[in-house]
Amino acid sequence: MEKLSLRLRIFLFFSLIALGGTALSLAAIWVGYQRALSTDLQNGFLLAGILSAFGLVALSASIWLLFDENVAKPIEHLAADLRTRAHAGVDEALQTGSARYLGDLAPAAQAVSDALSQNALGSADRIANETARLAQEKAQLTALLTEIPMATLLIGTNDQIVLYDGQAADILAQVSAPRLGAMVTDYFEPGALMSAKRKMEKTGRDVEVTAETRTGQDLNATLKPLENGFMMIMEAPTVELAPDAARPLVFDFSLMSRKVPEATQDSALRDLVFCVFDTETTGLLPHKDEIVQIGALRVVNGRIIEAEQINQLVDPGRPIPPASTKVHHVTDAMVAGQPDIVTAGRAFHAFAKGAVIVAHNAPFDMAFLHRHKAEMQVAWDNPILDTVLLSAVLFGASQKHTLDALCDRLGITIPAHLRHSALGDAQATAEALVKMLPMLEARGLRTFGEVIAETRRHGRLLQDLN
Repeated sequence: MEKLSLRLRIFLFFSLIALGGTALSLAAIWVGYQRALSTDLQNGFLLAGILSAFGLVALSASIWLLFDENVAKPIEHLAADLRTRAHAGVDEALQTGSARYLGDLAPAAQAVSDALSQNALGSADRIANETARLAQEKAQLTALLTEIPMATLLIGTNDQIVLYDGQAADILAQVSAPRLGAMVTDYFEPGALMSAKRKMEKTGRDVEVTAETRTGQDLNATLKPLENGFMMIMEAPTVELAPDAARPLVFDFSLMSRKVPEATQDSALRDLVFCVFDTETTGLLPHKDEIVQIGALRVVNGRIIEAEQINQLVDPGRPIPPASTKVHHVTDAMVAGQPDIVTAGRAFHAFAKGAVIVAHNAPFDMAFLHRHKAEMQVAWDNPILDTVLLSAVLFGASQKHTLDALCDRLGITIPAHLRHSALGDAQATAEALVKMLPMLEARGLRTFGEVIAETRRHGRLLQDLN
């Protein structure tokens, strides 16, 4: 049977409908004829019609199930696998087992995939060499900036942070976690700083200013005009700079002239900042259990910003059940003296400011945060994306949509020691998101609103948090 061509198989489906329908109709007519002999002609015709209708419905349903299982679903799965290889960089063999009844389609798809992989190898080598060169140059630049006892920020035309060095990261962290794409006024009082900016733009010259952080610290700063924005160089006498310590240099120059989206619904996916997070808890009941760990990181311009992450243990204010500790390995001793959910939740809220929150099964994790929002005095009103629903959109609702299944599908490896840790699962979810973004765009889903509208078709899987 597996050697038959796809055209012949479809012909056999239609032949089965024709022959089966004919046989059922003849059988119904015969039974109706027997009824007519024992009663009257009207009863015979009525019985024959009823039997024919039920028989044809049953036959059609049975053949549809066969067609769906052996043709429609395999084609859908094969198409999804091809998209992962075309747009998500997956380089594993196609799972052609379910497509064994599709004739030459699966082998042909595998051949195309192999050819593309071979062509990609040469490009990958060239890109790897160029990436290594750029990484070396970045390391040299980072080392150079580290030797200078000044903190450097690069601000775009829209007042978003485009670059910060390690010294600047220390200063920003005293207010909240450093974030690319964040407004500089999230960290500094706008009064004197914006006044100095206007003077700099008017004169085209450097301007000295005393910049006050949101925590009340005064810093001597110099604003230097650039073509698209300005550089902010600060002295930080009260900050331990530790010049010999490893210092990150975090930047994304595409933010220099990018406009801040006015409406998230109409924003292109590539223009959005994502905050991907996961939690570990004392149990599976959001209305009574508590969070014991929050892991989060940010995705900007379609890439994970490794330097921007949260890995925070949380004191739940109660003993952690041994069964839960067995899963996430967080013990009572580990959370002793750690912040409570109010403090940790506020820090995460600041970290997620201006971003789309992303999680795998987001209603579960968000329920814990919403329960404490009054104590935190924050509003969890960020737009939400759920990777369970994105998986359903791209791979079909009939597939498994666990985090492990999604990572297997996308060629993502979760180290065993990181699975069921908040940051480890958040990292895996972020990697899945980054691979799915180009796949969504290839499907014609380019804006956040279009993606949400498509996920609502799978609303039976999860609650819509938007």
